[in-house]
Amino acid sequence: MIVRPVKISARAISRRAVLRALASASCAAPALALGGCAGLASVDGARADASFISASRSLLVATTRKAVNGARERPWFGTERWAMSIARAELTSPDSGRFSLASVGLSDWGLDRIELMGQSASALAQATSGRDVLIYVHGFNQTFETAVLDAARLADGIRFHGETVAFTWPSRAKLFDYGYDRDSAMWSRDALHAALDALLTSPTTGRVNIVAHSVGSMLAMEALRELYAQRGAPAADRIGALVFAAPDIDMDVFTNSVEHIGPLAKKITVITAANDRALALSGWMSGGMSRAGAADTAKLKLFGVRVVDASEEGWGLINHDLFLSNEQIRGVIRQVIARAGSS
Repeated sequence: MIVRPVKISARAISRRAVLRALASASCAAPALALGGCAGLASVDGARADASFISASRSLLVATTRKAVNGARERPWFGTERWAMSIARAELTSPDSGRFSLASVGLSDWGLDRIELMGQSASALAQATSGRDVLIYVHGFNQTFETAVLDAARLADGIRFHGETVAFTWPSRAKLFDYGYDRDSAMWSRDALHAALDALLTSPTTGRVNIVAHSVGSMLAMEALRELYAQRGAPAADRIGALVFAAPDIDMDVFTNSVEHIGPLAKKITVITAANDRALALSGWMSGGMSRAGAADTAKLKLFGVRVVDASEEGWGLINHDLFLSNEQIRGVIRQVIARAGSS
């Protein structure tokens, strides 16, 4: 099914606007429709629902970073490549009420400690406790801690009611180490594939959703290709939403991959922005090849994926992390995950 892209026209809610909204006891965002999905009115109607992470104050971690000092203290995991480790991250919560201040930018999460659980992907499946799963795969220039906290912000911001997993690969977290980061992401695809396979073959795991950002989208796509090649169509039955936020993938590579993942392609939502300056730089560094996250939506829709054009939502200089900073786009992510869960 080909779904027409929808351009977001509502203004993003800034922190100052949120403060004004809270003062007036109203912070509902304007309704927005996603092609092929219901509008956001139903999403906003449950805005006060607490996310599971706000109660558990922890999330699961699968990482291909090498542990530092046995992961007993900050920075826990560094920048070197290593065999995959499974752990639980204990978080400090910004609040204890049903309404999360972190999700609207008024407070923030913190990382308190890491509890190692072994190196087998089966430990990840056993720890999901029969819940649906949200896997967050981060992008370029991220430390272990920033990746984990972004996963917490995402899960809390979209009010996800299942277990959250941060899949974090060995980024050097330096602006000029893009090459190392890109290679590290590709090196980690077998580990992500193993984690996904363990979750999807576990009888106790619910539906698995993936939100991948930037270079992390390339990693997620590669793992999905491996998964589909191994498991075929049955794998798609256990996967919910696949959200690629500002995917830093060569457009030709992206479209070729979409053609090789069968029914998984119909589960993809691509969040694009023509004014994403990080992707513009990536394209320039890649010999002028266009990136899927900044591509013409008309080209993307030909391959049957959902497309959200967020070009008018960015108010910053980079516009590369709108999936975390923009209220409307978080609402879209929540919407597509909810829709996948009901299908």
